[in-house]
Amino acid sequence: MHATLTTTYSDTRADGLGWCLGLPRLPALAVRNVEFGGLKLELRLLGASHQMLIDAGPGGVEPVSETVACVSGAATPLPARAATRLGRWEYEFTALTQSFGDTAFVARVREIVALASAHEHGLIGEYPGLPYAVTAMVVERAGAGATWSTWHTYPQERRIVSTRSRAM
Repeated sequence: MHATLTTTYSDTRADGLGWCLGLPRLPALAVRNVEFGGLKLELRLLGASHQMLIDAGPGGVEPVSETVACVSGAATPLPARAATRLGRWEYEFTALTQSFGDTAFVARVREIVALASAHEHGLIGEYPGLPYAVTAMVVERAGAGATWSTWHTYPQERRIVSTRSRAM
């Protein structure tokens, strides 16, 4: 699903991203709902990046909420890797920030847009007024859980932050 977002780009730099588990739903600019059996997922594009919500439905399984965004005071700096237990879920997170030259940056953003736009369970948002400013997410079923990847682009820095998460 491809969305043209109706707000200005609010991420100012890659180093401003933070990571937080357990936040409630934040106001979203675009949402994509995906269901794998009884597992319900919400891919959410925020004015300040992304939020993934997973609900396994009734049965005492705690929901998962991952937020990667520029959220003052609510998030820790983006870790390269984290792993924790969230109720019955084994959760893992990785992040990588890469810098590119002009041509390589544009080519990589185009690859991300094509991948997320064509993905069966993808969501991509383009911010108006700043070419190559996008946030993209894709999610896939993984056993009784899910894995998801995200990309946050920073054209003014020619940097891309990629994350990969899983809840099993």
